[in-house]
Amino acid sequence: MEHSDDIRAEVCLPTVDLKSDLGFFGSVLGMRLDMIYPADDPTVAVYSGHGLRVRLDQTVGGAPGILRILTDRQEFADGQQVLTSPGGTRVEVHPLNPPLELPETEHAFVVRRLADQAPWVIGRAGMHYRDLIPNRLGGSIIASHIRIPDGGPVPDMVHFHKVGFQLIFCYRGWVDVVYEDQGPPLRLTAGDCFIQPPEIRHRVLEASDGIEVIEIGVPAEHITEIDHEMSLPTPHLRPDREWQGQKFVFNQVKDAVWTPSRLSGFVARDTTIAANTRNVAGVNVLRKGDGKTTWAQHDADIHFTFVMEGSMTLEGEGKEPFSLSPGDAFVIPPGMRTRYSDPTDDLELLEVTLSGAFETISDR
Repeated sequence: MEHSDDIRAEVCLPTVDLKSDLGFFGSVLGMRLDMIYPADDPTVAVYSGHGLRVRLDQTVGGAPGILRILTDRQEFADGQQVLTSPGGTRVEVHPLNPPLELPETEHAFVVRRLADQAPWVIGRAGMHYRDLIPNRLGGSIIASHIRIPDGGPVPDMVHFHKVGFQLIFCYRGWVDVVYEDQGPPLRLTAGDCFIQPPEIRHRVLEASDGIEVIEIGVPAEHITEIDHEMSLPTPHLRPDREWQGQKFVFNQVKDAVWTPSRLSGFVARDTTIAANTRNVAGVNVLRKGDGKTTWAQHDADIHFTFVMEGSMTLEGEGKEPFSLSPGDAFVIPPGMRTRYSDPTDDLELLEVTLSGAFETISDR
């Protein structure tokens, strides 16, 4: 819907003392008086400011309202964070650009098997979601298996996420996405991945039937904002641009280079994400290699793995072994000894760690 100059919206706040509220909304909150009536004994006043139009009405009654002011100006309202107007309105002052809060990780050994779970949950835009880390490690991370049964154009808008780290790994099918300063739309196919640096503008355009992606977000709860001003693609190509120290990454499986993994008996494909996020996170794909698998432990804060193909047995010290197959996922806490035993020749694992630089100690 287009904006029109002949349509206005205002929020109505009841007041029990309009005359006293006039000074409060004008002097304390810095809003502009636009209308007041009746002249001889006012009961209604309309103020505007800070992107809002407010109608103070002494005749409507009801519970007091709440007004949120977003600002980083320390001097606003003399630094008070909670105020109450003479007419009863509660005013809360919050940061306009609050710092991203990363909860402390609640370490746990987690195994999430596809065969054991309830049906997929239908989320926004008809997408189906599976939560791969139910406890979200205390809110430090969310890992989702997302699929869209019926492909085609995606009803998306230009938006961005206030995150510390975000990964999109294509598991099945393909999806077209356009990103700020990254040129024309890019097609992500099975085995490819994007990292979306904090606040990079982007828009999902179209997806194949049966598209499936693994999406990782840090922290688990983060804000998504719509950008109504930017059009994509943008006119500039800036592949080396950084957003909060992170570069956009489009890593394609067709360019994969396989080298010995940190774990014996496996080879790995480095998606270059550690290098391009300054080790905020690392993303590797593991396959069965030569040699025997051994027991090992790591010191990463978060260590998440998704089984993409094949099967294996996950052994954990003091735990019963788990037989894992495609669609299963697990989290290994730091310091816990584990072994990936009985890997099939077609085994393929997606491994995501925070940070991207950590130590592995193996039993050789």
